[in-house]
Amino acid sequence: MATPDRYAVFGHPISHSLSPRIHRLFARQTGQPLAYDAQDVPADAFEAAVTSFLSDGGRGLNCTVPLKELAFRIADRLSPRARRAQAVNTLALQADGCLLGDNTDGAGLVRDLTANLGLRLSGQRLLILGAGGATRGILAPLLEHAPAAVVIANRTAARAVTLEHEFRDLGPVTGCGLETLADAAPCDLILNATAASLSGELPPLPPGILAPGGACYDLAYGQRPTPFVRWGQAHGARLSVDGIGMLVEQAAEAFALWRGIRPETGPVIAVLTADRER
Repeated sequence: MATPDRYAVFGHPISHSLSPRIHRLFARQTGQPLAYDAQDVPADAFEAAVTSFLSDGGRGLNCTVPLKELAFRIADRLSPRARRAQAVNTLALQADGCLLGDNTDGAGLVRDLTANLGLRLSGQRLLILGAGGATRGILAPLLEHAPAAVVIANRTAARAVTLEHEFRDLGPVTGCGLETLADAAPCDLILNATAASLSGELPPLPPGILAPGGACYDLAYGQRPTPFVRWGQAHGARLSVDGIGMLVEQAAEAFALWRGIRPETGPVIAVLTADRER
């Protein structure tokens, strides 16, 4: 029997990651021979870890917090969406030995929001919390759906304003500090793209920032509802969910890049949801 091709997810922290389970389910579904594991890799060890993994026969990587902007820098070639985001969450070793960097986050998020959850983005007012690599990856795909406005709020306002300048050619985007949200208009969809949920924290949000009938979506996920998901539930969101669907959808995009076949996501989301309900 041939040795399975090796893939992995790098991140810090990484013990909570469901990516190995997701890709194993994809492999079983599609009959693809691969092995996939999770490795805790801090930022200062990232480049050496990538070199070692590829030298040992690795074929591709997913990169999560805090490595997406570092992955962008080490890729030999970039997909258009990764170049626009200046952040990479998927690395794929090519036949010519080059390392291709892609960003599947935005496509995964939009598919989960629209196809799985039935949310409308066009004409809606969106608020994104955080201005890091996760936000870079989702901005262009969200703006492609013609929202009425996208507000990026970050603890350090300058980082949000930088993203405003980089992406405003695609649509109505504004960057600001979290402290200014008290004066902001209510938003139809609030997306938490900070790492706060990973440490059980919640970005500061003023009352009234969520519009009546609005929705909340945490790009992070956990075994239990995150603090942000609970905030949405407590403030009347008609839908307040974490990013498990986005995780599966972006993983399917990466799997297709690596293996040339796109797995079905619905059955995998159902398995993970059932796991959490046990």
